[in-house]
Amino acid sequence: MTRGLALRLRLATVAGALPWAPAFLALAVTLLLSLLFLIAPGVDLAVSDLFFREGEGFALSQDPALRALRRSSTWVMSAALLGALAIVCAEAVRGRLLASRLARKAGWLLLGLALGPGLVVNTILKDGWGRPRPVQLETFGGEAPYIPVWEISDWCDRNCSFVSGEAASATWIVASVLLLPPAIRRWLLAPVLAYAVALSLNRVAFGGHFLSDILLSWALTTLVLALLWLLMVEAPPTPEPAPRPGIRPRPH
Repeated sequence: MTRGLALRLRLATVAGALPWAPAFLALAVTLLLSLLFLIAPGVDLAVSDLFFREGEGFALSQDPALRALRRSSTWVMSAALLGALAIVCAEAVRGRLLASRLARKAGWLLLGLALGPGLVVNTILKDGWGRPRPVQLETFGGEAPYIPVWEISDWCDRNCSFVSGEAASATWIVASVLLLPPAIRRWLLAPVLAYAVALSLNRVAFGGHFLSDILLSWALTTLVLALLWLLMVEAPPTPEPAPRPGIRPRPH
């Protein structure tokens, strides 16, 4: 590791610990949300109950428009993924993979998808915590009890309720806007945010997730993306500059 890289990493670490830094804010929000839903678990049940009808269950899960909204995320994510891959490939061909900030942002987005929605949300939490979904609860016609946030249970084997995969993907979709030029980003950010919120809360209406699953998924995915941004975009690994002819590089 070069002195320059070590310095950038230290600066990025300090920047990430500042109270106004995205990583610090995401961690604080995660802790506050966790505390809120542990103290007031009734919030989850009350919100889900808004979409439940006796004898009909979560009827909105059969709404054609809402089902189409859910399916649309596959196409939107695919477009963002292909765009990021195209940027990485184009900059790699030019030999600017590390020197180009745009290429580093595209790499950040790709790794963020793998580590955020992929590893943390869908692999570690959804497959490891065993939280049953609202539609599986006794309260809503199922057999399972309500399991609080962060409590591991055996009521679900895999692809469980805690936390929401769609909400994590929606957060990633919002992050993909950062690859766009500032002029386009300014007018596109608000519609993309609205789309991401609708896509996420759609799962609550379907009885597939609790409100806590959605909010904590947003916060956790943002935390992963913010930490990766510090390492990959603000303090990226850069190659050693080639020594000029006739000048021997100084030892570190």
